[in-house]
Amino acid sequence: MIAETFEILVRGELSPMIIAELQGFEVVTRQAGSTRLRGCVPDQSRLVGVLELLRGFNIEIESVKHVTAQSD
Repeated sequence: MIAETFEILVRGELSPMIIAELQGFEVVTRQAGSTRLRGCVPDQSRLVGVLELLRGFNIEIESVKHVTAQSD
């Protein structure tokens, strides 16, 4: 897997501490009740690690979306 961009939509707002743990991801938008993260993932194990980190903080993941050049 080459580095690819993903958007992760989670329920609720993330604290600054959790956002700091998500190195390489940025908060794209915060809508009422949800937070959208976007970041470049170098390989599948990094993506799984990010999802496990969110799960470890009991954050509900609503969706994970691969962002292609047309999706930007």
